[in-house]
Amino acid sequence: MKIRLFTIPNLLTLGNLVCGASAAIAILTNGDFKLAFWLIVASAVFDFFDGFAARLLKSSSAIGVELDSLADMVSFGLVPAVAMFSWYKEAVQISQLSDCVMGWGAYLTLIIVAFSALRLAKFNVDDTQSTEFCGLPTPANGLFCLSLAMLAQMGEIVVAKEIILLISVVMAYLLISPIRMFALKFKGFGWKGNELRYSFIVACVVLIAAFTKFAVPAIILIYIVISLLRWIINSRKA
Repeated sequence: MKIRLFTIPNLLTLGNLVCGASAAIAILTNGDFKLAFWLIVASAVFDFFDGFAARLLKSSSAIGVELDSLADMVSFGLVPAVAMFSWYKEAVQISQLSDCVMGWGAYLTLIIVAFSALRLAKFNVDDTQSTEFCGLPTPANGLFCLSLAMLAQMGEIVVAKEIILLISVVMAYLLISPIRMFALKFKGFGWKGNELRYSFIVACVVLIAAFTKFAVPAIILIYIVISLLRWIINSRKA
């Protein structure tokens, strides 16, 4: 069987992976959450367009599916965990606490990378997630964690170290939760059937224009709340 490695979708996926690896390096070597955030934004763009290109060019492949999950594991699994770990460590240093106090708490943030792996493995074998997601998508979690860490480093928000741990645990749970979350996958470009998607995109544009720096965490929170309410309503109807 001939396997094509360097297709356009695969190259876009590799772009996602390289940006994610660069984001991890930015955090671990320079503690630069701002650069890491924008690199993860770039990863998310690559992640969106690799699937789009595969469908457009009709070049979907088994290797592309596996490569996509491997790239997502780095960009949206490892990097947010590293960001929360480093953010927690900075919060402890600001509090002037000893390293031994930091110990277990810092490593609890790594629950994100473990549950991201579970989320991606589940996605690969769950054929009910073709039009919607079961659990929070890893790119949304990555963007949320990186945006908060960036805002904290810029002095825009102040978050206690205990809250950083709470955020890590809650976001990790959402990754593997049974909540059905809508996907921005358009089967057509008409309004009917895409009402929620178009409304959400418009809301995102408004939030970005109005809140700029705080738009990303606000968008992710709104996405989670809307998906949760939609899931509850649909469950009651069923």
